[in-house]
Amino acid sequence: MPNYILNVNGKQVAVSADEDTPLLWVLRDELNLVGTKFGCGIAQCGACTVHINGIASRSCQLQVSILDDVKITTIEGLSIDGEHPVQEAWKEIDVPQCGYCQTGQIMTASAFLVENKHPSEAAIRAAMQGNICRCASYNRIEKAVLVASKKMS
Repeated sequence: MPNYILNVNGKQVAVSADEDTPLLWVLRDELNLVGTKFGCGIAQCGACTVHINGIASRSCQLQVSILDDVKITTIEGLSIDGEHPVQEAWKEIDVPQCGYCQTGQIMTASAFLVENKHPSEAAIRAAMQGNICRCASYNRIEKAVLVASKKMS
């Protein structure tokens, strides 16, 4: 089995995995970073979203063999103490119901807000539309993204 050196949450980590192993399973099974969730396995729901060089990306479809020289950030690496402005807004608005999709939602929102500091409601809705919430907490998610944008300004 091949060995890979990955940059995960600012640390170089060595993993041993088949070349076609999705990053999702390397994170969860090899590195015990279980905040990234399995949802659909076909990059449609957003539960497995991480940042690759700051861009929100679906880890269920990223093969470990193509991840040399990239910076991978998981929900665990977004903030050491859980005080990223998006995480704070999520708590302030009390977004989660079941919570399953929330790490993917937060990772998508945090990458979006780096690019769009003062988003409109329409821009937020467009940016977040690829993340599915089984509990339909979309209105609270959108409100939290707006609150987070003000915290990040």
